[in-house]
Amino acid sequence: MTALPVDIDPTRIDVTVHLAAVPSAAGCTVTVSGEVDSTTAPGLRGAVLEVLARPGLDVVELDLSGVTFLDSAGLSALATAHRAALAGGRTLQMRCGTARAVVRPLQITGLWDVFTVVDA
Repeated sequence: MTALPVDIDPTRIDVTVHLAAVPSAAGCTVTVSGEVDSTTAPGLRGAVLEVLARPGLDVVELDLSGVTFLDSAGLSALATAHRAALAGGRTLQMRCGTARAVVRPLQITGLWDVFTVVDA
């Protein structure tokens, strides 16, 4: 498995891309931890859009279980990534764990029912 660092303020958010260990595997995981707000959301959006633009990836899993804060800018970044995945014929899955900081905003906005959450 290859982990690629993403250039985002490491004091607020950490985003790491894990490509599949097997070259023929058509997926990867983007692990996010920290605060996703108006300052860090643009970097997260850029990182996820960059991953979605890579050829040969069918499934991208966004692991948000380490996110401690998610505001409207973060929700917008996730929605943008979701739309880009759909437009590119890719599957974007989200793993939220039990993090209330992520689950609750998704539920309140109705995005919980729009996104593919794999650990519901």
